[in-house]
Amino acid sequence: MRVEQISVFLENKAGRLSEVTRILAEAQINIRALSLADTSDFGILRLIVNNNDKAKEALKQHGFTVGKTDVVAVEVGDHPGGLHRILEVLHKANVNVEYMYAFVQQSGNNAVIIFRFDNLDEAVKVLTENGIKVIEGKTLYGM
Repeated sequence: MRVEQISVFLENKAGRLSEVTRILAEAQINIRALSLADTSDFGILRLIVNNNDKAKEALKQHGFTVGKTDVVAVEVGDHPGGLHRILEVLHKANVNVEYMYAFVQQSGNNAVIIFRFDNLDEAVKVLTENGIKVIEGKTLYGM
């Protein structure tokens, strides 16, 4: 139930993000979801892509530092309160959310939220026990 996310460390200067997307496009890598966080000196681009190994290889060949993190993808009803329900379940189980980002599927009926937890296995257990759909990596990569 884990999803592999790649993280790319970027200098905080014009053109670096464009360079990453060019490299991925040339390698025929499709970005499924992304998040960009920055400080004054550098940024961390977190990506869910359709081919992690190929993406990591292409980026490393161009001098980028690339890391891998396991995250969890959760399907959420795309309506008011959908996210709150999930966060309440996690809170009651004392599972901490380190960060998250989301995207809406093309159908518009559901959103997908990518979570990084302090205790991934416990989070997956709590979510599934509470009827919350956790999406497998191979399903997410193909969306």
